Amino acid sequence: MTITSRAAVLFEAPGEWEIVELTVDEPKEHEVLVRYVTAGLCHSDDHVAKGDVPMAHLPLCGGHEGAGIVEAVGPGVRDLAVGDHVVAAFIPSCGHCRWCASGMQNLCDNGAFMMMGTQLDGTFRLHHGDTDVAQTSLVSTFSEYSVLPEWGAIKVDPTVPLETIALIGCGVPTGWGSAVNAAQVRPGDVVIVMGVGGIGMNAVQGARHAGASRIIAVDTAPFKRDCALKLGATDAFESMTAAQDLAQSLTNGQGADSAIVTTGVARGEHLAEAFAAIRKAGTVVLTAMANIDSNEIPINLFELAMFQKRLQGALFGMMSPAAAIPYFVDMYKAGQIQLDELVTRRYSLEEINTGYADMHAGVNIRGVVDF
Repeated sequence: MTITSRAAVLFEAPGEWEIVELTVDEPKEHEVLVRYVTAGLCHSDDHVAKGDVPMAHLPLCGGHEGAGIVEAVGPGVRDLAVGDHVVAAFIPSCGHCRWCASGMQNLCDNGAFMMMGTQLDGTFRLHHGDTDVAQTSLVSTFSEYSVLPEWGAIKVDPTVPLETIALIGCGVPTGWGSAVNAAQVRPGDVVIVMGVGGIGMNAVQGARHAGASRIIAVDTAPFKRDCALKLGATDAFESMTAAQDLAQSLTNGQGADSAIVTTGVARGEHLAEAFAAIRKAGTVVLTAMANIDSNEIPINLFELAMFQKRLQGALFGMMSPAAAIPYFVDMYKAGQIQLDELVTRRYSLEEINTGYADMHAGVNIRGVVDF
């Protein structure tokens, strides 16, 4: 049985999201059909709309952060049933490649499909008339209904509101893990978080959880600086110069233990500023996404070696989605992480471009679409 679904689709890049009606195929082997309740407006989808990250196929139905309810299951699905509440995982970990076997499901070889637009068998499940529509990271949370691999739908406690835990699909673990896992923040550390939007705000929460004594938030948007102070930052500045000065004043001139780059669009100058702000043997974490052709890091190579500094990339907070998503649900239930406070405004699907305009204007931390 084929169903129809309202969805936000990108027909050209650069371009804006268009609301259209799609047809959705039944799930095939090891796939499930999910009715989404809420989708997060992550900057990564905007990178595609702006042309920073090319996709292999257009048109494309966006969205990779969201939560919903299983409506149907395909042949061979073992661990999910109709009615289960799930959070979408944009990396459908296979469980047996080198990376999954090493506990690094975030680097699963299935990640190669994230930009292809097809399901794992190389075919499409969404269609606009006679035209195949690609799916972002195999999950396309900007559609009311979507088919995704069973490994891309992580079952969660049904008593926790999907409208809240949708953010656990990307922004929360990506930011939190950037501090806890990538920067390896320790009690007493001085940490700089550069850019405190939907990802950076969770890096602030992660640094707080890990026991950092000073968490210095940097953002040009006053609203975001104010929010960071409410969510765990001890200090907030408009510029990295001010953040670096404070970090050095707190450490006898040494600098911050780590600087986490979670800006909207990563640029080489951001890494240079973060690199200058850390101490010997300190760590710069790059979590923000850059234009795919960006390949310059303007840092002093002598200083990199002689001061034993470290540059660390981070994808999904260096965490395994199947373990991380239930973990953060439990943390939320225990009151150990703030989620409701991250949602600045809720939008209808028809308002999705307004939501992204608000993101660029610096007036929301995380906007979400409620279906």
